[in-house]
Amino acid sequence: MSAFKLSRQGEKLIKQYEIMASKGFQRTDGSKVTAEMAYNSFQLRKFRHICKNYFIDNKIKTVLDYGGGGSDWDASNFDNKDGMSAKQFFDVESVTIFEPARDLNLKQSSDAVVCIDVLEHIFLADVANILGELFALAQKLLIINVACYKASALLPNGENAHITVRSPDWWKGAIDTISSFHPNVQVLLICSTQFSKGVIYEPHKYKNWLSSKKFEIQGKFQEFSMS
Repeated sequence: MSAFKLSRQGEKLIKQYEIMASKGFQRTDGSKVTAEMAYNSFQLRKFRHICKNYFIDNKIKTVLDYGGGGSDWDASNFDNKDGMSAKQFFDVESVTIFEPARDLNLKQSSDAVVCIDVLEHIFLADVANILGELFALAQKLLIINVACYKASALLPNGENAHITVRSPDWWKGAIDTISSFHPNVQVLLICSTQFSKGVIYEPHKYKNWLSSKKFEIQGKFQEFSMS
């Protein structure tokens, strides 16, 4: 896949997130989040048990955390039951974090690419290119979580931080289409309709669709709810 440049609006949007990461941001309820707390939560944690078997089944050893924010894969207590770090929990050896709002700009082809709570922050005109890049960087597995609801955070310009809010089926269709160019990558799509609720689509590889004896391909999913 050839390199691409973000749209002009996409570049401006990155600047908005840089301000939020360095200075904090306002919430819709009028409260303020400090820079120390801005985007520091490890969003993959709440989906760890859903994702773990896919890491194991695909023998994942290298990971690119695309839009990883302040995620720390080496910190203890990723899983509070046994105190393991994320690296230990998923049994991976190395992790690269790409986060342009924090000047972490290395994108490295890896066994798995995880993209958690990112795509809803992308300017609409850049979504197709970003999806193509995610697939191109993933050698075996791509895990995507996308929020399909408005955020509690505001951009510095006053807009909602989730600037591309679409339905789960919209995201499923976009991702299915891009997957046709990357037939060997297994993709797991988790769409959150609320912070702790949503749907998980049945993982697929495009090459398995091609070997199907039927013409109709179902987008099967199950609902999830977390306390």
